[in-house]
Amino acid sequence: MEQSELEKMQAGEWYTCLDDQLEVLRMHALEATHAHNHLPPSQRRGLSAPLQALFASHGEGCLIEVPFHCSYGMNITLGSGVFLNSGCVILDSAPVTIGDNTLIGPGAQIYCAQHHKVVEQRRAGIEIAYPVAIGQDVWIGGGAIIMPGVTIGDRAIVGAGSVVTRDVPSGATFVGNPARAVG
Repeated sequence: MEQSELEKMQAGEWYTCLDDQLEVLRMHALEATHAHNHLPPSQRRGLSAPLQALFASHGEGCLIEVPFHCSYGMNITLGSGVFLNSGCVILDSAPVTIGDNTLIGPGAQIYCAQHHKVVEQRRAGIEIAYPVAIGQDVWIGGGAIIMPGVTIGDRAIVGAGSVVTRDVPSGATFVGNPARAVG
């Protein structure tokens, strides 16, 4: 029996994102994020009901400012006390785990998908997705970009505007493009 594109995506194999089942899941995420992004300010304390229903799991006391965008939502796991500032994007074609008390600055982006290097495959929507894991008590500055497959250890700091292309050890501070350890 042939695997569906969703099953391939979840197994970390090459899949085509130009698939009807995946489009339905992305539309579900768009509906949930649209509902979240259009809540009156007085109803935005805590994690909104549309995102609670969308995410794989979440702890207590999370807050996601608007606007927010994600690809699927079903692959996002938040610990307790997670804060995402306005304009964050999580392209969660693979699992994205964010640990307790992690703060993510405005406009930060987390990517899981990597498109095929062969142009004909890329045109056909062929991609592969790698999980991103962010530990507890991490601070990611505004406009930072976290690339597919990266793990950021507990208590690490990622400077604003940094592009993180490799793992960040616990307690380290990484800045720049590509991000490198400092002080």
